[in-house]
Amino acid sequence: MVNSILWTILLSLTPIGELRVSIPFGIASGLHPLLVFIIAVIANWCVAPILFLFLEIIHYRILHVRHYRTMFDHIMARARRKSSRVVEKYGVIGLALLVAVPLPVTGVYTATLLAWFFGMNKLKALGAIALGASIAGVIMMFVSIGGLKLIGFV
Repeated sequence: MVNSILWTILLSLTPIGELRVSIPFGIASGLHPLLVFIIAVIANWCVAPILFLFLEIIHYRILHVRHYRTMFDHIMARARRKSSRVVEKYGVIGLALLVAVPLPVTGVYTATLLAWFFGMNKLKALGAIALGASIAGVIMMFVSIGGLKLIGFV
């Protein structure tokens, strides 16, 4: 059980998987769905303040490293291309909507990068991101439970 909880937390922290992977994994591992929801969503919330801290302190200090800059420029270009219209148009509400839709490139990492890029108020952005992650968690709970029941896994 402890191993499944730890993996659920770690998967919630990954940039690709986030809640789309951690919630189905936790439920399929036999953890109670409410426990999975709580630990996955809280772990996912933790990404935004850590990423903001990284961007404010460490990012500028290592921006001169060519490989880092190339990778960061690629990630930012993809985030802006895929999601910036919603955030530009709707502000923090757009940020919450972006995170609430549990699709690739619409999670906490992308929203935090966009909030930082557009210079949004960090507290408002963190609130919107947390709200969006909570909504995405609810959606993933229903999808995961339904999908796992459909294939006879739970």
